[in-house]
Amino acid sequence: MRLNGPNGPPLVDIRDLSKTYQPGCPDCTVLHDIDLTIDEGEFVVLLGVSGSGKSTLLNLISGIDEPSGGVILLEGQDVTRLDERARTLHRRDQIGIVFQFFNLIPTLTVLENVTLPLELRGENRRQSDQRGRTLLARVGLADRASDFPDRLSGGEQQRVAIARALVHEPCLVLADEPTGNLDAETGQSVLALLLELTRQAGRTLLMATHDSSIIPQADRVLRIQSGRLAPVLNEPQAATK
Repeated sequence: MRLNGPNGPPLVDIRDLSKTYQPGCPDCTVLHDIDLTIDEGEFVVLLGVSGSGKSTLLNLISGIDEPSGGVILLEGQDVTRLDERARTLHRRDQIGIVFQFFNLIPTLTVLENVTLPLELRGENRRQSDQRGRTLLARVGLADRASDFPDRLSGGEQQRVAIARALVHEPCLVLADEPTGNLDAETGQSVLALLLELTRQAGRTLLMATHDSSIIPQADRVLRIQSGRLAPVLNEPQAATK
């Protein structure tokens, strides 16, 4: 089943993807024969309850985890054929991730957290700092660059995480329950910021969430249930870019 329109070669092309944590155990299978394509610039929402396989799918796409079967193509490259080191480089260069629990490094300043992906790539420190400060200004934290994460609120930490996910200009941004650790009002502002920045940069965004309030802003909404993927029908969606 193709869950995408005929818009040319997709940025993400997933075929017959499966994941089981114990061979021969049907109850241990998290994902069953997932097929999915995502076009460049799309905002796709993946709905599902906790334990439905949302995070597993994102981890497979990013190369954090390995599938039990199937193919994951990102810009034509088969991620499933990469060894661990190559998957790490793939994640560093091609993917930005926004986690539910921020995953900021407490011993690094806000600016150092944001520029870490650039540092890992060996880019010029002065240019990296300039890029990081520009993004911190975009997320409203220009004056917090020298602070440490424990001096920030949850919403501020997630804005730092968004800046970090975008600083190296990835082709794909994965957001795993990005508002799950925030109150409703802060969560809405964080979602709006994440969508605004990815839209403006022309990035592709795949967001896993159980929050249906984001549906009207998505280009496409999918639901994962019992390890299988299906489009969400008869629910309002917006495709405003």
